[in-house]
Amino acid sequence: ALKLVQYLPDGGQRIVRVARATDVLGLEALLDTPYQHDAVVLQATEVCRFPARVVRLLGAENPALHTELMSRWQRALSEADAWLTELSTGSARQRVARLLLRLVRDRASSECALFSREDMGAMLGITTETTSRTIAEFKRQSLLVDLGANRFLLDIPNLRRIAED
Repeated sequence: ALKLVQYLPDGGQRIVRVARATDVLGLEALLDTPYQHDAVVLQATEVCRFPARVVRLLGAENPALHTELMSRWQRALSEADAWLTELSTGSARQRVARLLLRLVRDRASSECALFSREDMGAMLGITTETTSRTIAEFKRQSLLVDLGANRFLLDIPNLRRIAED
């Protein structure tokens, strides 16, 4: 996983998206514009780099692969929109619940590895302290069951209830 970070004028940071396996980053390179975010590794990561000229040639030489890349970039834009709407509005409890639900979305299990509280706060636009208090509250309420090594089982139905309140 990689976090895409926007640095704020006051020196703080806002995490605008988390990229995972099969996500595509760097659309800006095709437009010869500067990257808008810094990518910071959160977990052991392998990256496959395509030179912009190769991607440009794909349209003619391998339309199916080019279409797949465009589809992944569109998903990345949709994901960024979702981050803005879902994770930066509502109470801290709602934001944390929504983030936890996003972390296990499209997975067979409700098992989740959490990021640092500082990173979670930067993702949600809340303080590290508020994030820590909310996680502790969720643990007390058994919404998060600690599996050790910062891994948890989530109570998805009750987290959904909080996220939608």
